Amino acid sequence: MLESIAKRLFGSANDRYVKDLHKYVDAINVMEPDIEALSDDELKARTGVFRGRLDAGETEDDLMVEAFAVVREAARR
Repeated sequence: MLESIAKRLFGSANDRYVKDLHKYVDAINVMEPDIEALSDDELKARTGVFRGRLDAGETEDDLMVEAFAVVREAARR
C-alpha cells in the first residue's frame, strides 16, 4: 500500500526517467528549423563534422542533441 501511494506521488521509475528525457527532446525540437534547412549534402556532411568535433575533444554527450536532431531529419527524408 505504501508503495502505491509513493508511486502516485512521485511516479514510477520509468515515469521519472521519461520526464528526465524531455529536456533532450525539447532541445532537439528547438534545433529542428535549422536542421530542416540543411540540404541533403549538408546533412550528410554533419557526420564528418561530428567526427572532427569528437577528435577535437568533445564528448558524445556534447554532441548528443545535435546528432539526434540530424538523425531525425535524415529519417524523415
